[in-house]
Amino acid sequence: MTAREFADSLVTAFAKGDTAGYFAHFHPDATFLFHDVPERMESRAAYEKLWAAWVEEAGLRIRACTSSNARIQQHGDLAVFSHDVHTVREVDGMTEDLRERETIVMQRDGDTWTCIHEHLSPDPTHAATT
Repeated sequence: MTAREFADSLVTAFAKGDTAGYFAHFHPDATFLFHDVPERMESRAAYEKLWAAWVEEAGLRIRACTSSNARIQQHGDLAVFSHDVHTVREVDGMTEDLRERETIVMQRDGDTWTCIHEHLSPDPTHAATT
């Protein structure tokens, strides 16, 4: 699987709300930096725990997600996937329209890839609407 195919499958799993498939793309020791979470998450398990809390406490549901302006920079067994992300999600019964930018560092894992770091930031060219 190419880095591009792997990145596409990650976005597809997220867009479909396939949390098991989405999290399977991440290495257990992956780290996560999100603009709306105060601390860095030090593992996939930490992110999965936070996700489960969002689902239970706020009824989080992903309604749609599209990726645009994608770029893959491959450097040997590492690749950097950066893109613009448009996510429509439901939180506390309200629909949120998010425009963000994301960078994911991927490492080759046999004939596929695994995500080892994700950084999400707001897209300054779009204001979030609810």
